Amino acid sequence: MSQPLARHLLRARDLADAQYAGPLTVADMARAAGLSRAHFSREFKRAFGESPHQYLLTRRLERAATLLRVTDWRVADICFAVGGGSVGSFTASFTRIFGCSPTAYRQSMPPAARYVRIPRCLAMAYGRPKNRTFREDSQITSS
Repeated sequence: MSQPLARHLLRARDLADAQYAGPLTVADMARAAGLSRAHFSREFKRAFGESPHQYLLTRRLERAATLLRVTDWRVADICFAVGGGSVGSFTASFTRIFGCSPTAYRQSMPPAARYVRIPRCLAMAYGRPKNRTFREDSQITSS
C-alpha cells in the first residue's frame, strides 16, 4: 500500500473510531479518505482485513459491551448510544459477535456498581490543601 493511500485510510479509520456513535456511513468514511466509495471499500478491506461497514459495526459493538459491563443502562439506551438504528438488529449483531444476547452478556459480568468511581473533579477538590496561602485570600480577609 502506498504511503499517501495508507494515510487516507488511517484518516477514515480514525473518523470511525471517534464518531462511531453518530450517523456515520461508509460514504462519510470514503469522503474523509478522499476516495470513491467502491475504491475506498476495496482498499480498506485490503489494508485492515475487514470491510469499512464491519469495522464500524465492530467498534459500536465493542463500546456496547463496555457499557453493558460498567453501567446499568437499558439495552435499548445502549443500542442508541453507540449508534444503533434498531434494538432488534443491534441484539442480532451483538449475539452473532459475542455469542450471547446483550442481556446474557451483562448477567455474566460482575454488577456495574462495582465500577462506580467518584468523578475526578471531586477527588481534586477533596485533595486540595486546607491551609490556603494564595495572595487573593489575604486580600479578602484584609478588606
